[in-house]
Amino acid sequence: MKEYLIGFAIGLVIALAVFIYLVVKRINDQRAHEKEIARLKNMLSDRMDIESEGLKTLKEENAELKKQNENLRITLNTMSQRPGRKEVNRLQVYQLAVDRLTINSPGFGPAWQAALKESEEEFQKNLTGATAFIKRLIPVKTDAAVLPEKID
Repeated sequence: MKEYLIGFAIGLVIALAVFIYLVVKRINDQRAHEKEIARLKNMLSDRMDIESEGLKTLKEENAELKKQNENLRITLNTMSQRPGRKEVNRLQVYQLAVDRLTINSPGFGPAWQAALKESEEEFQKNLTGATAFIKRLIPVKTDAAVLPEKID
């Protein structure tokens, strides 16, 4: 029976050694997991800080762009309602009519009406297409002299 007790004691020592090894391994694994969790929490905290700063910056930029958009909309409405465009167009029509009248002036009344009508039709044609774009960029020069030249 002594042999069984020696065998049992050896088995008990081996089992105890394996048990201690597993307990130590589990404690080391728990420490490693706790370090990994702490590292991941720090990474998550840093990322959330960076994203919140980025989101704050984007919100500020969005608010600034909305403000600029509103200012531009108001400016556009103001510019489109500004008087002067129709008057300038009408003056161009009158200038063309006056130029034609000074060239062909046998009778003032009928000639003025005919020249004005021709000028308005031409101006309406020039409001659309490439001709209108070019005329807006380049001022119109006429062949008629506005003031007569002095001849000595």
